Amino acid sequence: MHELGIVFHIIRSVEEVGRANQVRHIRAVALELGEVSGVVEEYLQDCWKWAAARSAMLDGAQLKVRTIPARTVCEACGEVYPTVQYGRQCPACKSEQTHLVQGNEMMIQEIEVDPESEAIPAADE
Repeated sequence: MHELGIVFHIIRSVEEVGRANQVRHIRAVALELGEVSGVVEEYLQDCWKWAAARSAMLDGAQLKVRTIPARTVCEACGEVYPTVQYGRQCPACKSEQTHLVQGNEMMIQEIEVDPESEAIPAADE
């Protein structure tokens, strides 16, 4: 299960941004996840709950996942089609000269800060 490693990476990244912006608590993290990224959202959510509970900044934070649909383009005819439905073969011309153009990405889209969270005092205060 590589989802736990992915969650640890997301948490490290979010904590780094939080510290840089003097944030005490994050309410939610929005993640865009490609339909064919190889990440199982159910496992990702389970790992998130476990790992976020161990972070003072992310304890109780929600992971909001938005799925990016997989799209493939055919180099032979230019057709762009849904990858999961048709696979590598173009439904328009039956060519296999295709490549994925969207749907394997994973990006942190938004970090929602708890509005009641006080800023971390600067070291010189």
